[in-house]
Amino acid sequence: MPGKRVAHLRAHGGPPAPRVARPAADVAPEPGRDCPRCPRLVAFRTIWREREPTWFNAPVSPFGPPDARLAIIGLAPGLRGANRTGRPFTGDYAGDLLYATLGEHGFARGHYAARPDDALALVDCRIVNTVRCVPPENKPTAKEIATCRDFLKGEIARMTRLCTVVALGRIAHDSFVAAMGGRQTAHRFSHGAVHAIGDLTLYDSYHCSRYNTNTGRLTATMFSAVFAAVRARLDATDCGAAATDP
Repeated sequence: MPGKRVAHLRAHGGPPAPRVARPAADVAPEPGRDCPRCPRLVAFRTIWREREPTWFNAPVSPFGPPDARLAIIGLAPGLRGANRTGRPFTGDYAGDLLYATLGEHGFARGHYAARPDDALALVDCRIVNTVRCVPPENKPTAKEIATCRDFLKGEIARMTRLCTVVALGRIAHDSFVAAMGGRQTAHRFSHGAVHAIGDLTLYDSYHCSRYNTNTGRLTATMFSAVFAAVRARLDATDCGAAATDP
């Protein structure tokens, strides 16, 4: 009975699961501009560097303060979004909805103008993509997702105040659970579900893509509700505080 199960997750923070720990702090540095790890993505990147030499066309780094308590995990750079601008979710529709929602709940300030120089700033929030390089047709392979997971592990380890995560879509959810060493059977993706995994709380949301919103799979109200729940948790608890103690 999926409905009852999701309700249980919302009420109790997820099903019982084996203890898991965050990745070690030395797992992986940030990828370089010419990261060679995924041959198919390297070839695609090379094509677009030739076609659009003024675009960013490189692995896209996280956006937001590294001491944030909230991490938002996306899928991968959009071809004409982050791959063009160099900032996650900047320049495509998904960013329009994401940044408006973050501003609504106090996780962003300033005006989002779909440019990396628009002075938008994130507040207590950092955005990290599951795959750092743009994939053909916005579809990374399972091997590319696994290969890039080292960088996701690195971000989790370096965010010492991290206590809450929002996964945008099933791929982001599954990769985060894998990065934490959790079992997928104990943490199944479902929009609106909440999972306790290690010392972190994971919230699930459908990805804020144009396809999902155009088809009605995700509405602005549904998306906002996820971040309202995150906001309420962060405001009501001292999660992340212990990491700053001397």
